Amino acid sequence: MPINITMPALSPTMEEGNLSKWLVKEGDKVSPGDVIAEIETDKATMEVEAVDEGTVAKLVVPAGTEGVKVNALIAILAGEGEDAGAAAKGGGEAAPKAEAPKADAPKAEAPKEAPKPAAAAAAPAPAKAEAAPAANGHATGDRVFASPLARRIAKDAGVDVSVVTGTGPHGRVVKADVEAAISSGGAKAAPAAKAPAGAPPSAPAPAPKPMSDDQVLKLFAEGSYELVPHDNMRKTIARRLVEAKSTIPHFYLTLDCELDALLALRTQLNAAAPVKKTDKGEVPAYKLSVNDMVIKAMAMALMAVPDANASWTDSAMVKHKHADVGVAVSIPGGLITPIIRHADEKTLSTISNEMKDLASRARSRKLKPEEYQGGTTAVSNLGMFGIKDFAAVINPPHATILAVGAGEERAVVKNGEIRIATVMSVTLSTDHRAVDGALGAELLGAFKRMIENPMGMLV
Repeated sequence: MPINITMPALSPTMEEGNLSKWLVKEGDKVSPGDVIAEIETDKATMEVEAVDEGTVAKLVVPAGTEGVKVNALIAILAGEGEDAGAAAKGGGEAAPKAEAPKADAPKAEAPKEAPKPAAAAAAPAPAKAEAAPAANGHATGDRVFASPLARRIAKDAGVDVSVVTGTGPHGRVVKADVEAAISSGGAKAAPAAKAPAGAPPSAPAPAPKPMSDDQVLKLFAEGSYELVPHDNMRKTIARRLVEAKSTIPHFYLTLDCELDALLALRTQLNAAAPVKKTDKGEVPAYKLSVNDMVIKAMAMALMAVPDANASWTDSAMVKHKHADVGVAVSIPGGLITPIIRHADEKTLSTISNEMKDLASRARSRKLKPEEYQGGTTAVSNLGMFGIKDFAAVINPPHATILAVGAGEERAVVKNGEIRIATVMSVTLSTDHRAVDGALGAELLGAFKRMIENPMGMLV
């Protein structure tokens, strides 16, 4: 009996993937555990193993195919003693491929009107309603394109900007158009009709819809841009960011941390690193970065303030027993957040070497799903780009994320005297459902103590 091979779900959130490469061809025999294909998800390229024994009868989906849905048929195996040709014909059919939308898709024809009765045709036509002012081309339910100055002038003058004819680029309403409408006495906004006494309140206006692709493109001159289709990673990032900002009530706490003691300890630890022999010669067993020490400090702060080491669900608060710290890593086309598991229990050298390995495999898209999914918090460091401070977006199901800025020399006041210190600004974004303001401040205070007294991270 033919054996169907379908697109596997390589992570809980995977909906589709790209079939990058077949590692077998039709006629090849495979056994359970043999690697047969490479699948590219939104975050990584992963190998797919055969789970049954048989002969490859048909490769249904060719290598290089993008957007293959989970559980769609991708290949057919012939069982032992079964004819491969018969199996290929008898196997299940592949799910239809999603076709790209055609630019000039024919419009559906409107249904023809039924012939009107003669009596109705002879009825006198009703009097024409008074003509409404001409709209500017965007007042039929779509967004009205107008400059901010034109909108303000129109609002102050009681002019309905949606019925002003725009003379700017692509019909955009500009200041001159509104002034012309005011001077002509037209385009006045109609007074709101009062609801009769006892009438039920009207339904709230629907939320504004985002601009469509066509509306966006109309704002730019033809030929002045190129269209780069979104890959799976960028689509996933966009979807998760919209989810995070739409469903998580963010609030932000910022603190300055002095780094001089940490930098001095880092120098001492790196100088004391033992040497190991490799193919490239003798190299230090580790080389700590400031970011490695930030990861450790954040993990220990969460253990010192356990109520902040939590995730929100509608039915219960998830209290974590360990600090699993995700670290944002920039890769071509987006970013990924590999996780240092049990960072609170690991030494700085272990965190450093593990982080280098994860970052390297992240950039080559070789991470396993369990290496970047989950976690209890995250760290995003833009200090190496000279960014002083910023606010990061929480990555569900985390309740916190720490945004780390650059360490820079600043004037600080100590005991009534001004001196120079290396200062780093950090901003904690928190999910207000799980971490209240005072709790977030307690967590950030614990982090600051770890950074400014770094010897505590060694014991």
